[in-house]
Amino acid sequence: MIRLAANLSMLFTEHAFIERFSAAAAAGFRGVEYLFPYEFEANELRAALDKNKLTQVLFNLPPGDWEAGERGLASLPGREQEFRDSVTQGIYYSEALNCSQVHAMAGLMPVNATDEVRKAHLMTYVENLRYAAKELAKVGKTLLIEPINGRDMPGFFLQHQAQATDILARVGADNLRVQFDIYHCQVTEGDLIRNLEAQFPHIGHIQVAGVPERHEPDSGEVNYPSILSHLDSLGYQGWVGCEYRPAGSTRAGLRWGEEYGLTT
Repeated sequence: MIRLAANLSMLFTEHAFIERFSAAAAAGFRGVEYLFPYEFEANELRAALDKNKLTQVLFNLPPGDWEAGERGLASLPGREQEFRDSVTQGIYYSEALNCSQVHAMAGLMPVNATDEVRKAHLMTYVENLRYAAKELAKVGKTLLIEPINGRDMPGFFLQHQAQATDILARVGADNLRVQFDIYHCQVTEGDLIRNLEAQFPHIGHIQVAGVPERHEPDSGEVNYPSILSHLDSLGYQGWVGCEYRPAGSTRAGLRWGEEYGLTT
């Protein structure tokens, strides 16, 4: 059965952030995700979850200086201690929010990076993920990595599904899994059904959005009813995160999700 989680960084932005929990619950969502929790006290977020009977599905580890354009620390040579500190902070919030998985953003490559620089990023990424997976395993949590397309995020280190599979093998941690974003996969490489099937044994979380505008899943070039039906037939037990930018008001655009329990 498909279970939808509202991405509160993108949905219900008509409301202040804390009010989005109630708006999501009223629309039929039973899970939520968002980019980062760190601007809020953990007990405030926990109260919003409990009040609305919501599950915290996912959030990202601290990404570095987001406002300055940084998009993760995990592959950045020389920032290892900062990454380890981000893991500590992420674990604190994951326990407080009873969130079973967190995503470590890979970070950006320098423009015109040489092979030597790419190798340094790869080695750093693998070692940092090993550390994070080990620390998260101590508290029963799962670490996620996500291929993100280079059009939306130029220079992102991890862009392809095969690359993610290779990273999993290099790290060798049972609690390291893939965050499979259908929008990013379609933009980067397409062939969604076959990519989904190939990656399925490694998937910990799914995200959806329409392509190419990243609006509601019933807009654009992807046949989401077919994709989600196939995902269901594969026996997927996780959440499907709705990480899209509504074309209008969030609630008015939820008709696509009515068969999965959402209401407009």
